[in-house]
Amino acid sequence: MEMSHLWPLLRPLLFRLDPERAHDLALGLLARWPRVFAGGSADARDPDLAVETMGLRFPNPIGLAAGLDKNAAAVPAWQALGFGFVEVGTVTALAQPGNPKPRLFRLAPDRALINRMGFNNQGAEAMGQRLERLRACGQPQIPLGINLGKSKVTPADQAATDYRRGFERLGELADYVVVNVSSPNTPGLRDLQRVDEVTRILDAIQTPNQRLSQARPILLKLAPDLADADAIACAEAALQAGCAGLVLTNTTIRFDGLKSPTDGLSGGLSGQPLLARSTALLRTVRQALGPEPVLIGVGGIMEPEDALAKLDAGADLIQVYSGLIYGGPAFVPTLLKAVRRRAS
Repeated sequence: MEMSHLWPLLRPLLFRLDPERAHDLALGLLARWPRVFAGGSADARDPDLAVETMGLRFPNPIGLAAGLDKNAAAVPAWQALGFGFVEVGTVTALAQPGNPKPRLFRLAPDRALINRMGFNNQGAEAMGQRLERLRACGQPQIPLGINLGKSKVTPADQAATDYRRGFERLGELADYVVVNVSSPNTPGLRDLQRVDEVTRILDAIQTPNQRLSQARPILLKLAPDLADADAIACAEAALQAGCAGLVLTNTTIRFDGLKSPTDGLSGGLSGQPLLARSTALLRTVRQALGPEPVLIGVGGIMEPEDALAKLDAGADLIQVYSGLIYGGPAFVPTLLKAVRRRAS
C-alpha cells in the first residue's frame, strides 16, 4: 500500500505523540527507507512545470522549506516524494542543542505550528560530511539549498564571520545558499535585518563564494513581521550585495486571531494563519523589485489555492513545511496537480 494511502491511519497516531517526537520518528522513517516513498507524482517531472532560474533547473516549483530536515538526514526521500527542490538546515557553523523542550507545538484548530527550536542542529561539519557522501552517489537529482543561520554563542558583532564559516564548509555542496536572519528563536538574530548588517554578512559570504569552482546563488530570508519599507530596504541591500533574490517569509511572532490558546507560548507561528501576511509581503516586494530577482514564496501553504496565490503574487518557486505535516505524503502531488492545471 502506498504511503499516501496509509497517512489517514498514521496521522491520528502521530498527532497523539509529542510534536517533536512525532517529527523525529517521521524523519527517521524517511531517512532509513526513502524508497518507501518512491513514485511521488507523475507531475513532479512534467516538463511543463520545470522552472529555470539562478542557472539551475527545477523539475517543478514546489520545494521543501528549511526547518524540517535540519541536518540533511533524509534528502533522497524528499526527492522521492515529488519535491522539485529541497532546502536543508537551518545549519549553524557550530553544533548546538537548541532551546529547552518542549519547543514545538501543534495548533490543530488553526492548522498551524509554533516552534521555538533555536536552530538545533549537528553543525556545518556534520552536514558537510553527510552531503559529501550524498554527492558522491549522485544525490540529489534536484536542486539542493542550504539554509545558514548564526550560532547562538557567536556575538552579534561577529555574525558575519560566523555565517562565513558555515558557508566555507558547505557552499561547494549547495546548489544555492540562503542566509537566514529572520528566525525569532535565536536571541538578537532578527536585529540583523538591517541594511548595514545584511550588507556586512553578505559581503563576508561573497568573498569565499567567488572562490568556488562556480559561485553559488545567494538568497536572503526575511520575516513577515518587518514593515514593508524595511523589508524592501533589506531586499535592495541584498541585491546590491550580489544576492540572486529573497525567500519570503519566515515564521511570525504575531499570534492574534488564533482559535487555539497560546498562553505561555513563544516562538514562530507557521501554517494557515501566516498565509495572508506572508503573501502580501511577497507581492509588495515583487512590485518594488520588479521581475528580475528570484523570489521563493513560503508561509501558510495548506491548500492548492494557497500555492497558486503565492505564484500569482510573484513567486518563482514556493516552499512548504506545515502543510506537509498536516497533509502528509499526498500533499505535494495534490499541489502539483493544481500547478499543472494552472500551467495548461
